[in-house]
Amino acid sequence: MACLYGRKLTRSQILERVGDVSQVCRAVRARLSGGKSDGVEAVQLSTGSGLNLMVLPGRGMDIFSADYCGASLCWHSPTGVTAPAYYEPEGLGWLRSFYGGLMVTCGLTYAGAPSVDQGNALGLHGRVSNLPAENVSVDGQWDDDEYTVWVKGSVRESSVFGENVVLTRRISVRLGESRIFVDDTVENLGYESVEHMIIYHINLGYPVVSESSRLLTPSITVTPRDDEARDGAENYAAFDPPTGGYSEKVYYHDVASSDQGGTKAALVNREFGNGQGLGVYIAYSRKELPVLVEWKMMGKGHYVVGLEPANCHVQGRRAERERGTLVYLEPGERRSYHLEIGVLTSIGEIDAAEKEIDGLRRG
Repeated sequence: MACLYGRKLTRSQILERVGDVSQVCRAVRARLSGGKSDGVEAVQLSTGSGLNLMVLPGRGMDIFSADYCGASLCWHSPTGVTAPAYYEPEGLGWLRSFYGGLMVTCGLTYAGAPSVDQGNALGLHGRVSNLPAENVSVDGQWDDDEYTVWVKGSVRESSVFGENVVLTRRISVRLGESRIFVDDTVENLGYESVEHMIIYHINLGYPVVSESSRLLTPSITVTPRDDEARDGAENYAAFDPPTGGYSEKVYYHDVASSDQGGTKAALVNREFGNGQGLGVYIAYSRKELPVLVEWKMMGKGHYVVGLEPANCHVQGRRAERERGTLVYLEPGERRSYHLEIGVLTSIGEIDAAEKEIDGLRRG
């Protein structure tokens, strides 16, 4: 039964009150126009709870915008949405098309810092987020008193004499809820084993991020990436106001999980809305994504905290190979990943999430 505008309603009660369910929960296809975003395929999802988001099939099936009752949940970079034609794969060129957004996928065969791996010059964070999806479908369905809408599509990273890997993604939301479900399958369609790196770059911004915000994680250990992160590492969970000249800090979290592998992290701002509170949590399987990366960037105009579940670190594929932690997909092999991104809309919900996360850590 959906909770809609403070009331629990059955399917019949909802449909008696609307001409079509799209009045309260919908997925609408669109195409962006003008400037560098011209032609990018988009899907706008709304749940009736106050949660709205835009998925971009034209850019790797990633999530550009997300807001709750008018408050943005994510950070947008100065690049804006760019069409795949503007992608620059060399070196740090990926940053010229990195719009931020709620979720950008890094991978599928390499991710992290630029490197030269076995003679191949690899740029930052891979190709998948700059590839348009194929076989895109948008639909909705009732299941008893629960209504779900979704967008689904496949993104292929392939090369003659090289990799042939496809990501099939389904992003769904439910009527009356403030949760986003991401269900992915990555499959090697080729006939040789292939390297597989994936990072879910979840980029939270103002007003979720502020000097009053805190990061909640069930961390067993927190390891700075480099000397820059070691400076002030004890404050990894606290955040500054926008600061000129700030250099990014990156931390690796070894997080606790349930016996089934489930884990959770959240960024919360208890002072939002004069004490109403606002936060975003991510829930996923540590068995699927064993690494949690924190990207802390407190710069002016670049004011963002990344929570990034991953199957790798971010020093690049060469470093992953040398460390002996590089993941491979064998011919025909599939790997599945499941994430839930949700909004914490009150102090009570923040307290409950903190208790759950602390319970994971103590357990």
